Amino acid sequence: MNNLDVVTLGETMVLFSTRENLPLDYVHQFQKQIGGAESNVAIGLARLGHRVGWISKLGSDPFGQYVNKFIRGEGVDTSEVLFTEKAPTAVFFKESLSEGNVNVYYYRKGSAASMLSPHDLNEAYIRQAKFLHITGITPALSETCNQAIYEAIEIAKRNHLTIVFDPNIRYKLFPDEDEARKTLLAIASEADVLLPGLDEGEFLTGESTPEKISSRLRQHKEQKVIIKLGEDGAYYQTADGAGYVDGFPVDQVVDPVGAGDAFASGVISGLIEEKPIEAAVRQGNAMGAFVVQMNGDIEGTPTKKQLADLLDPKQNKRDVHR
Repeated sequence: MNNLDVVTLGETMVLFSTRENLPLDYVHQFQKQIGGAESNVAIGLARLGHRVGWISKLGSDPFGQYVNKFIRGEGVDTSEVLFTEKAPTAVFFKESLSEGNVNVYYYRKGSAASMLSPHDLNEAYIRQAKFLHITGITPALSETCNQAIYEAIEIAKRNHLTIVFDPNIRYKLFPDEDEARKTLLAIASEADVLLPGLDEGEFLTGESTPEKISSRLRQHKEQKVIIKLGEDGAYYQTADGAGYVDGFPVDQVVDPVGAGDAFASGVISGLIEEKPIEAAVRQGNAMGAFVVQMNGDIEGTPTKKQLADLLDPKQNKRDVHR
């Protein structure tokens, strides 16, 4: 695949979920899906018509084959995905106790993805892209993963890619909160676009308002900070201005997991298309609203037409009658 819009790298796991509203110890049947922040973003962008590459390491096992085939089947390039017999593909389980009350249990320690290292990155592949998308999950998986993230950042900077960083904090993956804060702030300082949630921004900066969080996180004037505010939408701050963008109303939240990744897909898509920052953020809000209405990390991610219908239903209704 040549001339990529976005390259992302990170872990994807096999997800076992259930449609029963029961604790896991009372569940007997599961459905198999996939889940991973970076691949969620990659699939979201592919559904919006963008050319995306995903870099990772999977186990040489049936689950690894399943993950690779699924993501490739969504139109994402997986030619740089590596397989290893030294570690398994990670799995996790999703427990739905009631609508919107979801718990997640991870079994990822020592996974194949945790063996990703700087030597696994192909600069010739990454430099094709316009954007590099990374999250705070990958550097927490292992020291070699942390090194791989910094190598990807260096490659991106050498080749003038825009770096998008979503902290996506997984506290249990770090030794302690101080280490988490130190690691994530260091990466944030290298990024061009930051996408923290409000609680993540509070953790990283000690501030409590989107305005103050953004001001603390912005290390140079070219940086864009976009704070996710859930159902209330998002706040953005750039050198050219700042503001709030309303969210889209949702009748029922079925599964909130994956909404932040969909938001990232919408924002990055808008930036690729060089839309004004407010329009890109609005697009992110719309993507998140789609995803929370369906069970699964990526099952509810919209196509380009579905997104356009939500963003401008009157325009699309006129188009139908022309």
